[in-house]
Amino acid sequence: MQKKLKQMFERRLLDATGKAIITLYGQEFDLSILTIERTKKEIEGDYTLVIFPLLKLSRKNPEQTANELGEVIIKELPEIGSFHVIKGFLNLILLDEYWISFLAENYNRKEFGVSQSIREEKVVLEYSSPNTNKPLHLGHIRNNLIGYSLSQLLTANGFRVVKVNLVNDRGIHICKSMLAYMKWGEGETPKSAGVKGDKLIGKYYVLFEKKYKEEIRDLMEKGLTEDEAGQQSPLILEAREILRKWEAHDHETIHLWKQMNTWAYQGFKETYERLGVDFDRIYYESDTYLSGKELVLEGLEKGILRKHEDGSVWIDLSSDGFDEKLLLRSDGTSVYMTQDLGTAQLRYDDYHPSRMIYVVGNEQNYHFDILKRVLQKLDKPYASRIFHLSYGMVELPEGKMKSREGKVVDADDLMEEMYSTAELMTRELGKASDFPEKEARKLFETIGLGALKYYILKVDPKKNMLFDPKESIDFNGNTGPFIQYTFARIRSLISKAASRHMMPHPDMQLSGISLLPSEKETVKLLMIYPQITKQAADELNPAIVANYVYELAKSYNQFYQEIPVLKEEDAGLRQLRLMLSVLTASVLDKSLKLLGIDSPERM
Repeated sequence: MQKKLKQMFERRLLDATGKAIITLYGQEFDLSILTIERTKKEIEGDYTLVIFPLLKLSRKNPEQTANELGEVIIKELPEIGSFHVIKGFLNLILLDEYWISFLAENYNRKEFGVSQSIREEKVVLEYSSPNTNKPLHLGHIRNNLIGYSLSQLLTANGFRVVKVNLVNDRGIHICKSMLAYMKWGEGETPKSAGVKGDKLIGKYYVLFEKKYKEEIRDLMEKGLTEDEAGQQSPLILEAREILRKWEAHDHETIHLWKQMNTWAYQGFKETYERLGVDFDRIYYESDTYLSGKELVLEGLEKGILRKHEDGSVWIDLSSDGFDEKLLLRSDGTSVYMTQDLGTAQLRYDDYHPSRMIYVVGNEQNYHFDILKRVLQKLDKPYASRIFHLSYGMVELPEGKMKSREGKVVDADDLMEEMYSTAELMTRELGKASDFPEKEARKLFETIGLGALKYYILKVDPKKNMLFDPKESIDFNGNTGPFIQYTFARIRSLISKAASRHMMPHPDMQLSGISLLPSEKETVKLLMIYPQITKQAADELNPAIVANYVYELAKSYNQFYQEIPVLKEEDAGLRQLRLMLSVLTASVLDKSLKLLGIDSPERM
């Protein structure tokens, strides 16, 4: 039985079905048309074979076809104990011995659910991509959490992942912060202001936007249109001049730029460390735009791009359903597209990856469509390897965030709020009453960040989401703390079993044991863990793991409440339930780690 477990049952069932079709109907059949499903909870059974595609072949009604197939299949697969038919659905019931053998074989296997083969191809995975003119906010948190979780999922499935961050450290938005600091900063530093460097710079970005809007209003009162006022504002003209000086390597401009960026980098570093994300390589747009300019010049020489009379460089994409796209301004400064062209080239040169995945919000869908088309026009071999993982925006109960107005949920403030909420709720529930203070603080951090990460990652990345901090930290329901508490509960149970010398051992006989429904349901969930991680990696969707691990925690809790474990007098049953508990704890822990969430040993 154990050897058969090493093959996926669904594959073997499909093979047995193919043989049954030949036996019954004398011809082969395209098995890819058939559907095998896990039987719905409200129906007795473990696997369901959908019969309808076979009716033309059998020339019988659905019930007759299902019954005669069931009779042949059950003889081919000894793990099937019985079957029953509902219309065109053949529901197969596996012997308890099958599930028990799975537990015995896997409960203590550390590698369960982790690919043992390393793939040759590399995947370059970009996430975070902050701007050095402002601190990270809630939107960045979703980006970072999705990206980091995907790196864990892809690695668990054997891919060689390179985690990269592209820091947007140049451009007009950076120059806005610089100009505001030059005009109104009065030599202020993070140390003198007592704030993180990224927050100090963000303050001046918001200040620029405030003053800029005031100038636009003044110019509109003098008869200019809003667009004309926006283009002729003295502040925006000064900011553009700073950008021109930066690209001309003006000494004073570069000095201030380096100073302010250093403040931002230190602030980002602190946020990343608390959030628990990291990178293998950091690219800077101040470097990549140069490679982009080289590609633009290459395109000009080949006649793929066109230079207008004012000196600006464009590409005509009208044949692709778009229009002309600017790649270099008339003053020679680059645009976002220029630097993204250069970034793609550098990553290809550095790693020759099979895929370059960009975790970037859905407001950039159009930008990435253009990026791929420009690279195709330039005959770059990596154009088809670019994949934009387009994720939805995060909104709050009170509406959308606005960085320019300073109306955002700051990432550091949010993590601190999650910590405080976790502390309040944990103390109210008495779950840390006997913890030393240092250990209690660590627990509050683990619960708070776990709540934040799980709440965000349980939503399909492609969807917009509403973030409610209070709802995320509930110890009941579909939340991170509920799953963490389930893990801690099992660890406590295992610790007690070990202290009483009750832990499972290989020689224990488990034959003749019957599984109760809640036991069987939990084992069935455990068995599909490898498939869940593969599906999540294939679809680039951490929500698949998040919602799976909640179902597993919920199933185990039902089992735990209904069935005695340590108080069970029958040694075989007690061993079986402890094996179930050990494997559940392991899969909970692994699943949470794939989401970047820590599992507390006790709560």
